[in-house]
Amino acid sequence: MQNAILLHNKHWQNQSFNITIKRDLLNKLLYLHDTKEIQIITGLRRSGKSSLLKLYINQLIKLENPKSILFINFDDPNFSEIYQNPEKIYTIIEIAEKLTQTKIKYLFLDEIQSVTGWEKYIKSVYDAERFKKICITGSNSKLLLGNYSSLLSGRYIISQMYPLSLAEILNHYNFSDNLTILQNKPKVLNLIENCLKHGTFPEIVLKNDAQIKHEILTNYYDSILIKDCIINKNIRDHKSFKELAFYIFNNLAVLYSYNSLSKATEINDVSVKEYINAMQEAFLIYEISQFSFKIKKQLKSKRKLYSIDNGLITATSLNFSENKGKLFENFVFSELLKSGYNDIFLYNENKECDFIVKKEKQLIAIQATFEINSKNREREINGLLYVQKKMQISKLYIVTLSQSETTNDNIFIIPIFELNRILER
Repeated sequence: MQNAILLHNKHWQNQSFNITIKRDLLNKLLYLHDTKEIQIITGLRRSGKSSLLKLYINQLIKLENPKSILFINFDDPNFSEIYQNPEKIYTIIEIAEKLTQTKIKYLFLDEIQSVTGWEKYIKSVYDAERFKKICITGSNSKLLLGNYSSLLSGRYIISQMYPLSLAEILNHYNFSDNLTILQNKPKVLNLIENCLKHGTFPEIVLKNDAQIKHEILTNYYDSILIKDCIINKNIRDHKSFKELAFYIFNNLAVLYSYNSLSKATEINDVSVKEYINAMQEAFLIYEISQFSFKIKKQLKSKRKLYSIDNGLITATSLNFSENKGKLFENFVFSELLKSGYNDIFLYNENKECDFIVKKEKQLIAIQATFEINSKNREREINGLLYVQKKMQISKLYIVTLSQSETTNDNIFIIPIFELNRILER
């Protein structure tokens, strides 16, 4: 354990962590640095939570004694003896302080969901004001719904971490403003097409070899299914679970019901619902329902599933990579999530609209299509005009790969790289 602690804390030797891509969420952590609340970051495995903590530490060591900062990643099997004994986290602290001869003031615990009952330990040290700051991460949306979760009520601020947003990728390559993007449009579009196929996990974005990307993404997918779904939710029928996951990833962005999935996979609908919930809790997929002002109607309607990352789709599905339309729709959905929009719905009555986004008290209607052409133009526009009339929506957008236009009906056709900026208005 001692060697593992030393390995995780290279900053004790005044070395910064080498994190290539900066993350927007770091600004929030730094802004909240002087608050006493525990900082909790949740999100999909491999989305960059560990790197975010290390970026935070890189900033912190400019102001504090590096040896007063402890970072532990519980994914490391060297800490497996802690998994059922959260009180042994005290032992890690003692070893760290013995090694550094310095009191630990800043505690960073990564993938904390591996430790059963971790909340009890965190509450005790928080209430005792043992540390100046505690930051933890976890790969499960139900991280704070365990037996001890109520113990931390009012003691934390939670943030959601996703794979890289398009804005973060463009900033990394110094395409940070609209003028620079337009001046380098071929390079920008090439980056976006790579995102559509290979996704935006940080490690993937930095790789060039397509085969290596595929192998890494396949490993990510398997790891999430096994660690964050099967093991975490104690799913016994591994075969059925993996079959449903495979079916879903080959049929994303398609209307479904639990009953229709049950018939298609020959898995009973109770298990189908359980398995989907497990994948949602692991941030692997997201479910959106039909927009309606009536909650009961929303609950009874057919729904769609999307993945948080396109790379997981193309690495695990049979022919999804050939369907640019569906990949683009999924990418637009993930960009909406990364922009902070959690209230996302579909509309599919008489006419179709891909996304109805709720922004405070305002509704925004969005169609996602790789390209507007003579074959789909009327359909996409009519869908927006229909929901505009039915729900008095004033902001109507068609998001494409690169086209830009305003129609006679005051519908804005915009390229995907402008989506985040448009939504901020």
